[in-house]
Amino acid sequence: MATRRFPMPWEVKVPAELEGWEEMYPPYYLFSEDRKDWEGRHFWYRDKIHAADPMPPWDLIFQEAWQMALSQNNTRVYCLPPAQGVAHRIVGCYMYITPVESPSPETVAKKAEVFQQRLNYMLEHYPELWPKWLDKFTATGKELQSIVIPDRLPDIEPDEIIYPAPRGYYSTFNVIEAYDRVIDLTFKAWQYHWEYLSPCYLAILTFSDVARKLFPGINDAVLGRMISGVSVAMLRPEEELCRLARTAMDMPKVKEVLKRDIPAAQKLELLKDSAEGREWLKAYDEKKEPWFYMSCGSGWLHYEGSWITHPDVPFGYLKGYVERLERGEAIERSVEEIQAERDRLVEEYAALIPEEEDRRSFEDLYKTCMRIYPFAEDHIFWVENWFHTILFEKMRQFGRLLARYQFLNEPDDIFIFNRFEIPVMLEDLVTAWALGEGVPGRAALWKKKVQRRKEILEAAKKWGEPPALGIPPEEVTEPVTIANWGVTTETVRKWLDAMGGAAAGEEQVTELKGFAASAGVAEGKVRIARSLEEVVDIQPGEILVAPYTNPSWSPVFTKIAATVTDIGGLTTHAAIVAREYGIPAVTGTGSATTTLKNGDLIRVDGSTGVVTILRRA
Repeated sequence: MATRRFPMPWEVKVPAELEGWEEMYPPYYLFSEDRKDWEGRHFWYRDKIHAADPMPPWDLIFQEAWQMALSQNNTRVYCLPPAQGVAHRIVGCYMYITPVESPSPETVAKKAEVFQQRLNYMLEHYPELWPKWLDKFTATGKELQSIVIPDRLPDIEPDEIIYPAPRGYYSTFNVIEAYDRVIDLTFKAWQYHWEYLSPCYLAILTFSDVARKLFPGINDAVLGRMISGVSVAMLRPEEELCRLARTAMDMPKVKEVLKRDIPAAQKLELLKDSAEGREWLKAYDEKKEPWFYMSCGSGWLHYEGSWITHPDVPFGYLKGYVERLERGEAIERSVEEIQAERDRLVEEYAALIPEEEDRRSFEDLYKTCMRIYPFAEDHIFWVENWFHTILFEKMRQFGRLLARYQFLNEPDDIFIFNRFEIPVMLEDLVTAWALGEGVPGRAALWKKKVQRRKEILEAAKKWGEPPALGIPPEEVTEPVTIANWGVTTETVRKWLDAMGGAAAGEEQVTELKGFAASAGVAEGKVRIARSLEEVVDIQPGEILVAPYTNPSWSPVFTKIAATVTDIGGLTTHAAIVAREYGIPAVTGTGSATTTLKNGDLIRVDGSTGVVTILRRA
């Protein structure tokens, strides 16, 4: 493989329509001449899990935050001896990442002195640490909610902040302080995001590694079933919708409204007309905070919206649930069955271990893994859904203020600027206000930037960016790259084949291989979905094929037969949720969405990681 390579970062030619893309992002996110030797030694691949589309400049804040938080946990907090951070770069509006090369032997030895002690402490005490994490995290989110952002600047500051003694600071300071606090809290939230994620992944990887040594050839799907059947916050929104649907079944008027093909706003109005409708709405409102602070997508992009801002999404799921209940179908996942199967598997495999010491090690590692495993999904709800929903609304309040004074055409234009540019724009606004009547700011400049940047982002969508940059390793062995992103030696080979024109034509392909992410076999017709709009059209029994799956798509897992993704490994959301709903899943196929077409009949074997094309549409 070393004889073949991807373009080096400085060899990539972006389309002329993208001219000027670099100014949208912080300079340290760009490949640079002064870091060329270091950057050239690393293998960079596209991060399609966190940044599948061209990156809106402000939304980059979440990438900045996780790069910082993950890396510092590896290098300075938990001190994983051989591991360093994950570095980011952007080319033509697309994000690439790379695991940083290993540190010196001296640093490895120094980190080893503290690593095991810190890791063991977190793994042992996680059950008592989790409530503390939830308390401080929700406090962070509530502080964010409490930040006041004015919708206009006063003509004259009010008397109450002048008498009996002047407060001393006024609207110019308030606006700038509010933005700074929003950014500070965002980075703080993301520090919490990674607090237990490294120990969580290490516990899963260590248990899986020991199990593979004790049982050579053990299937990944079996390992996945051993760590399923958990109660996590990420699945709670879908569970609450199921409860609301069942409640509606005893309320004929509510049920009929929920089934109608009208917008959610009309349903909400109609429900107010009856006593049982108002009773059901009271239950609905009680669940909204926090459980419907649920992104309609990944939670990472401002334009995705949430169940709060787009109620048509949860009401669409409710309509489907009510109709299925009327047909006598089950709508909830069978947690007890999944747990019983999980416990049976663990017990049977443990009984096969001949040596007492090995058996005890297997059982101890399993208990440790299951103790912290829920954090893998719990944190996603609280950070990427609940907190981000609040955060995007706060940013829109700044956008509305800027739009009121004609600095932007519309509030969402604020996301076209990176986080460092917005304080400059806000300072421009409040300074012009402070100077007095008739003083212009640079509104025309900001609007011109918005227009050009929108053109660049649109052009970037049409560009076929390379899947990776630089020289790939002989073999991909970095465990998190494999488990989370699903990038393997085979994946890299497929990318090189496709770039070199050696890949088989789509029509000649009869089989795809990926991770055996969730056990079981299912046959059905392909339904390709790249967005929420396409997901809601999926019919019962179809097979969801997607680049990756978003957490907010969980409700659809109750009606699909199986799922197949382009990217992702055993610890990605698609794998975890498929196991929780007991449906087959194959992740990390590399090309399912381009090889398969809607209506193709396929067989998904989640026990072997093989997808067989039975008949083309």
